[in-house]
Amino acid sequence: MAGTSSPEAVKKLLENMQGDLRSLSLECRKKFPPVKEAAESGIIKVKTIAARNSDILAALKENSSEVVQPFLMGCGTKEPKITQLCLAAIQRLMSHEVVSEAAAGNIINMLWQLMENSLEELKLLQTVLVLLTTNTVVHDEALSKAIVLCFRLHFTKDNITNNTAAATVRQVVTVVFERVVAEDERYKDTIDQPITVQGNSNRRSVSTLKPCAKDAYMLFQDLCQLVNADAPYWLVGMTEMTRTFGLELLESVLNDFPQVFLQHQEFSFLLKERVCPLVIKLFSPNIKFRQGSSTSSSPAPVEKPYFPICMRLLRVVSVLIKQFYSLLVTECEIFLSLLVKFLDADKPQWLRAVAVESIHRLCVQPQLLRSFCQSYDMKQHSTKVFRDIVNALGSFIQSLFLVPSTGNTSVTPNQTGSNASGNTGAAQTNPGVLGMGGGATVLPAFEYRGTWIPILNVTVQGSAKATYLEMLDKVEPPTIPEGYAMSVAFHCLLDLVRGITTMIEGELGEAETVSQTSTETTSLPAQSSEQQDLQSVSDQSEKELVSRAVWEEMVNACWCGLLAALSLLLDASTDEAATENILKAELTMAALCGKLGLVTSRDAFITAICKGSLPPHYALTVLNSTTAALSSKSYSIQGQNVQMISPSSESHQQVVAVGQPLALQPQGTVMLTSKNIQCMRTLLNLAHCHGAVLGTSWQLVLATLQHLVWILGLKPGVGGALKPGRAAEGPSTVLTTAVMTDLPVISNILSRLFESSQYLDDVSLHHLINALCSLSLEAMDMAYGNNKEPSLFAVAKLLETGLVNMHRIEILWRPLTGHLLEVCQHPNSRMREWGAEALTSLIKAGLTFSHDPPLSQNQRLQLLLLNPLKELSNISHPDIRIKQLECVLQILQSQGDSLGPGWPLVLGVMGAIRSDQGESLIRTAFQCLQLVVTDFLPTMPCTCLQIVVEVAGSFGLHNQELNISLTSIGLLWNISDYFFQRGEIIEKELNKEEAVLQKQAEEKGVMLNRPFHPAPPFDCLWLCLYAKLGELCVDPRPAVRKSAGQTLFSTIGAHGTLLQHSTWHTVIWKVLFHLLDRVREASTTADKEKIESGGGNILIHHSRDTAEKQWAETWVLTLAGVARIFNTRRYLLQPLGDFSQAWDVLLDHIQSAALSKNNEVSLAALKSFQEILQIVSPARDSEKPETPPAINVSVPVVVGTTTATSLGRSFMRTDSIGERIGRYNGSEPPVITDEIEDLNLWWAAWNSWYRIGSESTRPPITCDKLTFIPSQPFLTALIQIFPALYQHIKTGFSMDDLQKLGVILHGAVSVPISSDASPFILPSYTEAVLTSLQEAVLTALDVLQKAICVGSESMQIMYPAIFDQLLAFVEFSCKPPQYGQLETKHIANAKYNQIQLFAPAEWVALNYVPFAERSLEVVVDLYQKTACHKAVVTEKVLQNIIKTLRIPLSLKYSCPSESTWKLAVSALLKVLSIGLPVARQHASSGKFDSMWPELANTFEDFLFTKSTPPDNLSIQEFQKNESIDVEVVQLISTEILPYANFIPKDFVGQIMTMLNKGSIHSQSSSFTEAEIDIRMREEFSKVCFETLLQFSFSNKVTTPQEGYISRMALSVLLKRSQDVLHRYIEDERLSGKCPLPRQQVTEIIFVLKAVSTLIDSLKKTQPENVDANTWAQVIALYPTLVECITCSSSEVCSALKEALVPFKDFMHPPAPK
Repeated sequence: MAGTSSPEAVKKLLENMQGDLRSLSLECRKKFPPVKEAAESGIIKVKTIAARNSDILAALKENSSEVVQPFLMGCGTKEPKITQLCLAAIQRLMSHEVVSEAAAGNIINMLWQLMENSLEELKLLQTVLVLLTTNTVVHDEALSKAIVLCFRLHFTKDNITNNTAAATVRQVVTVVFERVVAEDERYKDTIDQPITVQGNSNRRSVSTLKPCAKDAYMLFQDLCQLVNADAPYWLVGMTEMTRTFGLELLESVLNDFPQVFLQHQEFSFLLKERVCPLVIKLFSPNIKFRQGSSTSSSPAPVEKPYFPICMRLLRVVSVLIKQFYSLLVTECEIFLSLLVKFLDADKPQWLRAVAVESIHRLCVQPQLLRSFCQSYDMKQHSTKVFRDIVNALGSFIQSLFLVPSTGNTSVTPNQTGSNASGNTGAAQTNPGVLGMGGGATVLPAFEYRGTWIPILNVTVQGSAKATYLEMLDKVEPPTIPEGYAMSVAFHCLLDLVRGITTMIEGELGEAETVSQTSTETTSLPAQSSEQQDLQSVSDQSEKELVSRAVWEEMVNACWCGLLAALSLLLDASTDEAATENILKAELTMAALCGKLGLVTSRDAFITAICKGSLPPHYALTVLNSTTAALSSKSYSIQGQNVQMISPSSESHQQVVAVGQPLALQPQGTVMLTSKNIQCMRTLLNLAHCHGAVLGTSWQLVLATLQHLVWILGLKPGVGGALKPGRAAEGPSTVLTTAVMTDLPVISNILSRLFESSQYLDDVSLHHLINALCSLSLEAMDMAYGNNKEPSLFAVAKLLETGLVNMHRIEILWRPLTGHLLEVCQHPNSRMREWGAEALTSLIKAGLTFSHDPPLSQNQRLQLLLLNPLKELSNISHPDIRIKQLECVLQILQSQGDSLGPGWPLVLGVMGAIRSDQGESLIRTAFQCLQLVVTDFLPTMPCTCLQIVVEVAGSFGLHNQELNISLTSIGLLWNISDYFFQRGEIIEKELNKEEAVLQKQAEEKGVMLNRPFHPAPPFDCLWLCLYAKLGELCVDPRPAVRKSAGQTLFSTIGAHGTLLQHSTWHTVIWKVLFHLLDRVREASTTADKEKIESGGGNILIHHSRDTAEKQWAETWVLTLAGVARIFNTRRYLLQPLGDFSQAWDVLLDHIQSAALSKNNEVSLAALKSFQEILQIVSPARDSEKPETPPAINVSVPVVVGTTTATSLGRSFMRTDSIGERIGRYNGSEPPVITDEIEDLNLWWAAWNSWYRIGSESTRPPITCDKLTFIPSQPFLTALIQIFPALYQHIKTGFSMDDLQKLGVILHGAVSVPISSDASPFILPSYTEAVLTSLQEAVLTALDVLQKAICVGSESMQIMYPAIFDQLLAFVEFSCKPPQYGQLETKHIANAKYNQIQLFAPAEWVALNYVPFAERSLEVVVDLYQKTACHKAVVTEKVLQNIIKTLRIPLSLKYSCPSESTWKLAVSALLKVLSIGLPVARQHASSGKFDSMWPELANTFEDFLFTKSTPPDNLSIQEFQKNESIDVEVVQLISTEILPYANFIPKDFVGQIMTMLNKGSIHSQSSSFTEAEIDIRMREEFSKVCFETLLQFSFSNKVTTPQEGYISRMALSVLLKRSQDVLHRYIEDERLSGKCPLPRQQVTEIIFVLKAVSTLIDSLKKTQPENVDANTWAQVIALYPTLVECITCSSSEVCSALKEALVPFKDFMHPPAPK
């Protein structure tokens, strides 16, 4: 306005007005004078106004009627030039707003006249426009007249005028309504009185409205009337009107001025009452019309839909819905239902297209859609409008595919097959690149069952730019290009999804931020609403609840239709971009449903994406079940079931991968297209971005991914990430280069997807884990019963998820590891392996992760992490256990120092390995244990040491690998060393722990339960170690037993001193004796079968080739060890209360071992026996000096009353004297063992010895091949024990005991030996050597005898018994002892050769001769010493000796050994030389009476033996033997006969008879051949004869009848000799040269010898005892002898010589008469 009212502008205006008036006056000068005059007066008027008024414009306006008048008159001339000039001038005035209301009315009337005359039509329109737009002076009738004028001009014949008029009308209508807006603005501060809206009785009564509003109201009302073809009320003068134009005007008003209608009730009333019914009425032809229905079928002809009206109606409806929805809820419901109907397939194509465009306009307004949902769908009895719209779009899209569109008639259904195949061919020939959308068509399009629909670029995303709704100039319906409707519908769907999701998500976000800010507690969004302070936010949460209900309803209403349509489109899409859009829509919907917690719909969308990812018809149960659930709800869209099957949809897709389906039965291959890959990426995207809302649908997503991963051949690698597998693994997997480049990307996204699980909240994470677990369970089911490659997707991803969520591992650890443990038990090895891999990786990662607080402070978590490792021990598969142990090894290597309370678990894992689990497993476990023992003992809690011992022991017991068992025993030794070195520390720690446990136990009121309880904990640790070694000592394998035994005794030996004194009790009873019992039992029941070889090609020595022999070694070792401990630790053991019981038990063990039927064991038992008998009791301990010696040992010193011992034990390495003294100087006083107790011990030992001896030497009752006979070394050792033992018991050794001893000695000597052992034990037969056993026996007796010797009188009565024993042995020389019924061979006959090595042993009797002979010598020696002892005399020892000697003497040459009888003789001689004087001494007592006959018999048996000398006896030998006989006779002559008075007469008589028998004269008188053959013992005879004579002629003899040689006998002898000699001389002479018979020669020689002997004998006799007659007879023989000189035999000659020589003594000078 400022522009027109400035002084310059006003000045200009005045000038112009004057100029215009001048021009007008000029023009009208000639023709129209009145006009000229008016113009001139006008000039004056203007000048006057300008001159008079300061406000020129106001003055002008006041006088405007007059000012305008000349111009109006000018127009009235109808002269074109003038009219134009006038109109221009009027317009100028108008534009300066100097026209009053009256003037304006005049102007309009003038214009109306011009119009009626059809003059200057365009100028008219221009003028009206200027008039109405510049000011508001035109009202009411004037205004209506102006508007009508424009309308009438619109309907002229002239096109330009028409169009201009139309534009003007539009502008004028707009101006009218703009005035209302301005007017409202002016009055907006004044408060309107409430007005009662009147009914429609009087349409004109709108008195309540202000002027502008009233005009607008009238105008709008008339527009409705006109469109409805009724007469207008206000626009008087209308002649004609078109509906299309009316509708356009209505639409523009409604669209541009909605606020007018909304603010004024009158206008609202118009909308409801006039506009809506009008629209509905006009729509009717479209509704009723069916395309293709014949007219005859309906009774009345149906009006055909008319495109221009229909299209405009739709535009109006769009505006109504958009702007006045809130006013016209019910009407909109009708409009929307109509819109939906227009999409029906039987409607014309153009109608469907514009309907779709209209719907598109709605779809881009999410708030509007929301209102629909609230107003209709959420009301009970209302149409579900929103749902119907969506469903209608779906049906519409489907119908486009099912019914060939008019634009696509070329493709008829029967051609689809060929067409499809053609396309396939094309697809193969032109394998487009993924980016181009693939396929033969480069045009983007949808293609479904042969129907091909291109996708046109119809609109920009988010705006509904319509094409056909804008075709206001078209009268005929346009042809719709193919694919247009589809494309718009497609965009509708996309925009709908985009709008709804954006809106709801935005509101959701706001709601969340609001609720979070209002909530103090920062809790999870999901829970926040419950935790809010209700007062402050109740209204807000209510609002939120309402909103949420709306959101949910919207989604519930639209999801089915959307899903159906989108799935179909996805299936049909051949364009990558379109596919991407569809997938994006499905994804956003899925995410939205997830956020709203709408599970069914969420799952449905996800299922659709999943199905898209997989090849068609791919059998995947998860998806099918979901689909089934959906279809059971059977959402049909307008009666048509939406099906999503696509038989030909592959035809336009480029195949990018071929692989194996993941199924139980192999089903050939499946193909993946680029679209599948695209879907897969969407799926990944969904999971990645919206994982938090997936919940249970993780199952779907993951199952699908698993199958895709499988088909693509991705295999899990380290940490669970999937990598493309090698071609070798999946021979059927074929990948194109297109997908090859994609694979790393996919695999990367897959990994990122699980990495992002760390941002999920706990609930979502649990959903993810559960889904993976159930997926894995399916994979497990599928892998059962076959060893095909299983799907490891789930396991790998569980691992990945676990690894990235370490910071909150506690919440998922149990389900995660619980499931993996199940996987580890799966029979399919690959599956198991991965389960174990995942589990162990998680455990290792968990332990290395830097938790907050750290694991060292969070022991519960550490145990939780380690627990699955322990659980793995319950699985028997070796590969799993290997993994488990490798994991343990790695944990030890990395975390060994910080395991702390986890140690028992870790050790438990190693200990859980059983023998049957294979070598490698045990080896790995053992490696772990070795590492623990070498590196980690100091770092683990001392309470775990016991477990280490247990575990190490258990490895010793494994029978898979001997080396491991042996090494584990070595480990036990190392452990014991460690205990020893760190003793004090360990003890302190254990005591502390013990105190805690004790307290807990007391609180609970239970006993503390641990092995070896009463002992202190440190001792218990040792006892466990000993017990473990003890168990190993009875292992089935000899090597293990041996090693364990050595170790056990070494540890007890080396470290036993650390134990408390009282603990020794447990060591002895629970460890050592328990072990001995078990070994004894095992040994006695061991198998005697021969073991062929020791496994492999190890040869076994024959001394170890049965289990029994192997056990024997163990028994030996154990017994020796225990004995050694008893020996070396006796000073510790004896003070224990039950030492004597222990001693008895030990003796019992020694006894049973000694009596075992095994030479090795029995011998060793005796060695142990010997060892414990060498013990000297501490009381007499030479080792224990009275004062501590100066040894460099820390001797505890007594400090006050406390002693070193009470301060804790001193840990010393050696069990030195000093240490013992230390102990004795401590609180324990030195123990002086009382003698009696000691004696009891020795007597117990003696009893054991006796039992062993009597049992082992008792002959067996039956004799078969297997009879066990004790060995020589055993018996030797047994007997050798006696002397030592005897030293201790001699004081109480009684006759009974001696008797017992004798039995054993006798038995022992009687035992034969086996022939295969004989060469080693026996001397060769010729050597006379004693065996060591025999030596021992004699030594034993010797010891006894010496003891008796120095012993008391009471002991000496034992001499006879000793003699008896020895004499019994002497008898063995002739009568070897029998050993039961055992047949023994004499040693000379025992076959000893190689072949017989393994034959049953033959038993060989020993050569007892040397033994018997030595015994004899002992007897003689002893007798020499003891002959005069009372007992010896009383017990007739001499008689017994003689009786015994009689045996070999009588046998003489028949003795087994020649030396025997010779020795016997010399013994006899020695004994008699000592004994006879004693016998004579005791003659009167009669103690020797029975001896004499025995002696006589002995002499008789010896001198006249029945045995013949061997043939090979040489002369020298014979003479030697004869000289022995002579010695005997000499003994008689010197020791017996001289003392005849003291000797019984009978005896003397017997002796005389014997000498008689032996002397020469008693040689048989009938010299038979047989007798002659016996060699003559001439010397013997001679001595006998001499002795006889000597005794006969001694003066002592008184009576001849005492059997002395009588003179008679002598004369007979001489007489006989005479005769023989005579006869010989005769025969000699007669025979001449012929020699005489042999016997005769012998006879003569005998006689000659007898003569010479007789002469000798007579000479020795005292002369007074010889009768003179006898001498005469002797001398008389001389001549006869001389006569024999002539004989020819040399033998006779030499004998003769001998006979003649003695006669020299008779030759002396004759005595003088």
